[in-house]
Parts: sequence; C-alpha cells; structure tokens
Amino acid sequence: MVSERNPAKHVCVIGAGPSGLVAARELRKEGHTAVVVEQNHDIGGQWLYQPKVEGEEELGRSKFLKVHSSIYASLRLFSPREIMGFSNFPFVVKKGRDMRRFPGHRELLLYLQDFCEWFGLREMIRFNTRVEYVGMLDSDQVGRDLKWVVKTRDMEFDAEKMVEEVFDAVVVATGHYSNPRLPSIKGMDVWKRKQMHSHIYRVPDPFLNEVVVVVGNSMSGQDISMELVDVAKQIHLSAKSLDISEGLSKVISKHDSLHLRPEIESLHEDGRVVFVDGYSIVADTIIYCTGYSYSFPFLDTKGIVTVDDDRVGPLYEHTFPPSLAPSLSFVGIPRKLIGFPFFESQAIWIAQLLSGKRTLPSFHDMMQSVKDFYQSRDIAGIPKHNTHDLANFEYCDKYGDNVGFPHLEEWRKELCISAIVKALVDLEGFRDAWDDNELLQVALQSPHFSQFPQSPSPHLTP
Repeated sequence: MVSERNPAKHVCVIGAGPSGLVAARELRKEGHTAVVVEQNHDIGGQWLYQPKVEGEEELGRSKFLKVHSSIYASLRLFSPREIMGFSNFPFVVKKGRDMRRFPGHRELLLYLQDFCEWFGLREMIRFNTRVEYVGMLDSDQVGRDLKWVVKTRDMEFDAEKMVEEVFDAVVVATGHYSNPRLPSIKGMDVWKRKQMHSHIYRVPDPFLNEVVVVVGNSMSGQDISMELVDVAKQIHLSAKSLDISEGLSKVISKHDSLHLRPEIESLHEDGRVVFVDGYSIVADTIIYCTGYSYSFPFLDTKGIVTVDDDRVGPLYEHTFPPSLAPSLSFVGIPRKLIGFPFFESQAIWIAQLLSGKRTLPSFHDMMQSVKDFYQSRDIAGIPKHNTHDLANFEYCDKYGDNVGFPHLEEWRKELCISAIVKALVDLEGFRDAWDDNELLQVALQSPHFSQFPQSPSPHLTP
C-alpha cells in the first residue's frame, strides 16, 4: 500500500555482508541516512575469508564468536555466477580473475567489493566495530514512534570504550551461517578427543593420517569429506539417511577410505564412536557439519522477538516484527533461495516503509499472516528449525510484488534447478562439466546483462 512520505530516517544497519550492503544502498536511495556497523576490517560478511581460526571455541559455543566466516579455503560456489548478482549489477566475468562459472569464494568477495565501490557505500561503513547492544529507547513507545539505542565498541582502537547512539530504525543483516548448530549426542561431553564444528574447518592438512568422523551430509559435509580423502586415514560420513544421491554414492565407491555411516548412537571416553547400527570405530576427530542457528546476542526486544529452535519470530514475511516494524527489520533470514535478488527486494521494502512511500498491514493482520504460515508448515510436516528454509520461487516473486520488484527470470530459475540436479548426479564434477550453453546464452543476452552500464556510476565520477 502506498502512502505519504515521512521525514528521512537515521538508520543503523548491522553487518556489511551482501544483505547489509544492499540495505545501505536502498536506504540512501530512498533519502535516509544510514550507518553500517561491521565487526570485521572489510566488507563481505560470510564471504570475507578468515584463515586464522586459532582461539575460536571449537564448537562455537561462545556468546560472541571471534570468527564470523565459515568459509573453507577450497570452497567454490554451489550456484552458477549468472544467477547470483543483484538486479542492476550482474556478477560478470572479469579478466585476470577467477573466470569460472562456479568460481571460488574470493571471486564473490571481489564482486561485493566492486558493488561497494560502484555505489559508493564504503563511506557509510564503520569497520572493526562490534555491536554490543540494541534496544528500544523507551519500551513504552512500542507501536508508536519508536527509537533505538545502539551501543558499539571500536575493536581496533578503543575496545574498552562503549559508544552509545540513538537511531530511528535498525536493520539487522548479520547473516545466518556463523553460529554453529550442534546435535545432541550421548557422550559428547565426555569424549576426550578433538571435536569441532565445520565453522572453523579451513584446510585438510591438520587431519593427516587421522580417522575422522564427519557428521552431516549437507554440501559442506560432502565437500569436506571429499577433500579429506587425500590426507586422512579414514573418513566416516554419518548421515541421517543412508538413502543418498547418485553423485555421493559415486564418490564413496571411488575411495576405499570414505565410508557412509548412519547416525551416531553414542560417544565414549576411550575415543569410540558407536553408530545406531552397532558398528563402532575409534576416531581421532569429529567434525560437525550440522548447520547454523540464528543468533542475535546484542538484540534486546523485551522478549518480543525470540529465536526458538531456529524460528525467528514473530516476523511478518520473514522480515518485520509486527509490533516493532518498520523501525526494526531483518534482511537475509530466509534460506534455500536465490539470495541476492531476494535481499534486494527486502531492502527496497524496508527503505520505502521508512520513508512512508508504503505501509504495512495492521498489527492483527500481520500476526494472523505469521500464524497462518506457521500452521501451513506444521501441516506440511516441516520441522520448526526449517521455518525459514523456503525453496520457493513463487514466494520470492510474491514478496517482490510488495514493491514492484521484478520476478525472477525463467533462465535464472532454470539455471538454479539445473545446478542442483547435476550435483545430485555428478557431485565431483558438476561445477566444471555443465551442458546448459543454450540457457547460458539466454541469460547473457537478457536485460540483466545486456543493459548493464559500462561507464562509472555518477556517484563515483570525480
């Protein structure tokens, strides 16, 4: 719904990863002033590779993690580059860089740096600054003209000093691949050997000649297991289901040292790992590739927004807490979708709501929408911790309709599905043995690529 404009807002964006950067761009485009607070020394968020993980708690149980990125050295994109860019800034091939369709992680960081420079966003960012607290200035103002207190520390120059500022709105864009999610296994606390979450896995070298148990056969679990076959003595990949893809089956059949196992029954003080089928081994290391949880240790909403078994809520359209919106919003919560365009549509909606160009439904209608969504997930048998796993192109298009954001192009959807299908059949080679050249040409000749401006942005003109 469109309405009259409000005065420009002073907004704090937490995080300078993909979602935070596009939020900053859209806020400024809509006339607001934005301050982006980033705990690292550069932009990129998850894509800013951090090779040094010494000193990080191996299972990631600390309130504030020292290491944000969960990227390992060899990681390559799971999706082709063509589908990943923002709407008016395609992820194009550049000479002298990683020109593969499924490039390594550094190429995506360079894309984000290009995006940041093109739109002049760096001047909006405070680096090496950690957010310690975000709370309502006056909690009695809920539902009215709410303001937010943000307390930060400069971790580079004066970590002892807390700086307190007041903002009209806060956009939380801290990502969802940093806070390790761990299974509950009998004996975890008494098992004396090395246990770690994949959050701090970087290279295979430390596992030379070891017997390693990898828990979880997600993409990271599969990637890490395949990488370990060259150095570890044995790798035992523990999966919830032994009904695996053809691609993973092919990999396991090629390597005598790689074994598929069911879930773990128990861990024992002498180093034994016992699986639910009764098989046991003595292992040196267990790597938990068991995903990530949402965590906002700095955020105090007086219990209005909670994280319950990975369900962040209540959030209208995975973005707005009904009683606090639009002064508090979240970008980048949904998973299992084509992220960058969706983050962009979220950012546009937030910016236009704050300017008054658009309005949200009533509190009651938003809460009813959340309730209906939860009920639909329950009926479908989807666990609570998968609340924000959407995997739905139609939802992305419907969401974009709130601000007139273009629907996902058919070629983008087809390229996405094609990569997933090929990985199921050829896990080791799908990134390099693609056969969708006709579809690729459709993509490259589309307006997304062909209308990209070749001259510098006016913002960057001297």
